[in-house]
Amino acid sequence: MQKIKTALLSYGMSGKVFHAPFLDIHPGFELLGSWERSKKLIQEDYPEVKSYPSLEDLLADDVDLVIVNTPVGTHYEYAKKVVLSGKHAVVEKAFTTTVAEAQELNKIAKEKGVKLAVFQNRRWDSDFKTVQKVIEDGVLGDLVEAEFHFDRYNPLLSPKAHKETANDGAGILKDLGPHLIDQAVCLFGSPKSVFGDIRITRENSLVDDWIDLQLIYENFRVRLKAGFFVREANPAFTVQGKKGSFLKPRGDVQEDKLKEGEKPNLESWGTESEDLQGLLHTEIDGKTIREKIPTLQGNYFSFFDGVFNSITNDVAEPVTAEDGVKVMQVIEAAIASNTQRKVIDL
Repeated sequence: MQKIKTALLSYGMSGKVFHAPFLDIHPGFELLGSWERSKKLIQEDYPEVKSYPSLEDLLADDVDLVIVNTPVGTHYEYAKKVVLSGKHAVVEKAFTTTVAEAQELNKIAKEKGVKLAVFQNRRWDSDFKTVQKVIEDGVLGDLVEAEFHFDRYNPLLSPKAHKETANDGAGILKDLGPHLIDQAVCLFGSPKSVFGDIRITRENSLVDDWIDLQLIYENFRVRLKAGFFVREANPAFTVQGKKGSFLKPRGDVQEDKLKEGEKPNLESWGTESEDLQGLLHTEIDGKTIREKIPTLQGNYFSFFDGVFNSITNDVAEPVTAEDGVKVMQVIEAAIASNTQRKVIDL
């Protein structure tokens, strides 16, 4: 098997936790190394790889695929250099800081004939996959509304300066927001219009840290919420249909396991605790049921497998640049809505 030679643009938390472990175990990838600025850490975990002193050195190497996992404000600049050099790219969320940047990257990638994917790993969370299956099974009937939460309790500011200084890539709307928006768009498509309420709630914060977005569809509504002052979490997913309801707590274990240094496998990886199963209360064949639903296995490996398949078989990326554009359109509409205090049509 010909391996796709892959390099990272940083080896901080995202490189160490979300990318390198899966590139390492996938037989179709060869991890060449990472661009490292001050700290040189990747060779401690992968002694055979390179630590590149600059982006130019990395792009000059025999690299097929580049993971753009740097701060959001740099995504457009770095991803543009990558695709212009004729290399495939995976770009972390948020894809860019504006719709125009996202559209330009998509255009350049098509002109250069390279693959450009957005790293929306939360599509492969165990909880989301289970919600997706319940909706696809049609057991809730026609949908009326859905509410997705990414709740945390963390009143302290991040020690990472790029996350807490006022810049185009900072704030919860472009940090946790893309996960929620992408999940909604993945399930339901782009909304007709958006209403956004964006706030600062933490003391001394310079960036938004609370969002409440309403995505308006023809016959139903989707509400997306995230914030840092939720000690007692709401259900991460609540879906209401004309026949019934499905409530699912956030339960995916992959991020925590990866942070603990556990290596992913393809057998038991991403298996949730049974006590976090979702509750289905609906009517099926004239019979009312109210029962816990087994949670599907989560696995971020599927994203990387999709990237491999996209490059080797010239098929669509697992999360396309067009998907990234759609998310950025919702983000821009939410910002405009918050500023103008009105619903914004897409």
